[in-house]
Amino acid sequence: MSPALRDAAPGLLVTNGDALERLDALCLRLLRALAEEGYRLQAVPAAVRAVLGADAPEVARILEFVCARLVPALARTGEEIGNLLHGLAGRYVPAGPSGAPTRGLANVLPTGRNFYSVDPKTIPSPAAWQVGQQLADALLEKYLREEGAYPETVGIVIWGTSAMRTHGDDVAEVLALLGVRPRWQQESRRVVGLEVIPPAELGRPRIDVTARVSGFFRDAFPNLIPLMEEAIELVATLGEPDEQNYVAKHFRQDLAAKRAVGEPADVARRKALYRLFGSKPGTYGAGILPLLDERNWQTDADLARVYAAWGGYVYTRDEYGATATQEFNLRFAQIAVAAKNQDNREHDIFDSDDYMQYHGGMIATVRALTGRSPRSFFGDSADPAQVRVRDLADEARRVFRSRVVNPKWIASIKRHGYKGAFELAATVDYLFGYDATAQVVDDWMYQRVAEAYVLDADMQRFFAEKNPWAMRGIVERLLEAMDRGLWAEADAATRAALQRIYLDFETHLEARQERR
Repeated sequence: MSPALRDAAPGLLVTNGDALERLDALCLRLLRALAEEGYRLQAVPAAVRAVLGADAPEVARILEFVCARLVPALARTGEEIGNLLHGLAGRYVPAGPSGAPTRGLANVLPTGRNFYSVDPKTIPSPAAWQVGQQLADALLEKYLREEGAYPETVGIVIWGTSAMRTHGDDVAEVLALLGVRPRWQQESRRVVGLEVIPPAELGRPRIDVTARVSGFFRDAFPNLIPLMEEAIELVATLGEPDEQNYVAKHFRQDLAAKRAVGEPADVARRKALYRLFGSKPGTYGAGILPLLDERNWQTDADLARVYAAWGGYVYTRDEYGATATQEFNLRFAQIAVAAKNQDNREHDIFDSDDYMQYHGGMIATVRALTGRSPRSFFGDSADPAQVRVRDLADEARRVFRSRVVNPKWIASIKRHGYKGAFELAATVDYLFGYDATAQVVDDWMYQRVAEAYVLDADMQRFFAEKNPWAMRGIVERLLEAMDRGLWAEADAATRAALQRIYLDFETHLEARQERR
């Protein structure tokens, strides 16, 4: 911290959190000072001196950007409605880039434009390569520290929307784990090839990777399937010893096993290189949500069968969505770490079913195939300068405390009435789904949800008025969690209270129907 900032933020700083809170307060004071001056560019020097007590050229330069670029762009977000109407009328809508403003992409503002994505041939970008390396290093360092060895195989979920926002963080992580780096054409920044990182420079074994790609990724980035396949084949065919190259180790083992049962050499070689799986061509999703909604499952094996049925199609340069259930199961049985990354703060693992379907489904499938749970890691690259990898259970607890049972969030979502109640019910569904697949929800978390969403008298009145069907759905999920043993030690009083409230809301809905 500079002397000016230190003087403007007096007091003892014990933790990084203390420093961040102090800096946030200073930033707010600076912005308020500029707001009082109408964000005039000429007001920046005086605002800096008034708040910090001295000139701070670096701070002033950032505030000049805020006044000259950011505030005017934010002021134009009201153009969203006008541009929507222009588009519906078949008229011109200005173009603009896509991305996440919360990740520092101010160039996507103002919103409401006819956004374009990225040039697929520039993925992964040099910036994404840096983030992907950090994600790979953080994952391996965490596993090595906690398990005492490197994982031989990492399973990773790759989405197309993330690839658009980050320009390829996940793809870059796959390459980094394999020990391969992209080569770019300097003028266009397009990826023109791959380069194997020498063992001495890599400093660790090459990690085998199995990827479950989304249907949107498959369709939007068809060039990245051959790129990753090329990287896998490059590494698999290196003449390195098993302890330095887990990809080659598994390739040689699988090739020998297939040849031993009489498979032709070319077929055996092709199948031994399968690593990239997705849904059937023209289809999307992972199949777990419908199964959970219909309550048509009993064991991990049921979840795994559906996950394989929806995702057991291989993608290579020569095979586009060929059925490969046997190889899918073989690869997933080798996974030691199941990984999923998140690149922004705009959503979390309990506000979308895709997280628990793709990532949770992968974890449940490994558990069904092997009888053991893989390590489940969650990468956080929302701030590319501070990449983190957490245990999925830790991420679940973090999101649970910060949003799911946060009174401020609950109060804010209630303002949306019927839709807010629906979102509360969806949150419980996704929490239940992640527990059914990944086993990351503790009993105390179910208890807190019951207390915050169901047993609270004000919440009961809210649901009764705005969306009684949502309350019925929440209680059904909580009782199902008890019945399935996910909420293993629920007390009898809580169960009785939930059953009573369920009957009350069922009666309320029946009476409501009769009045129509």
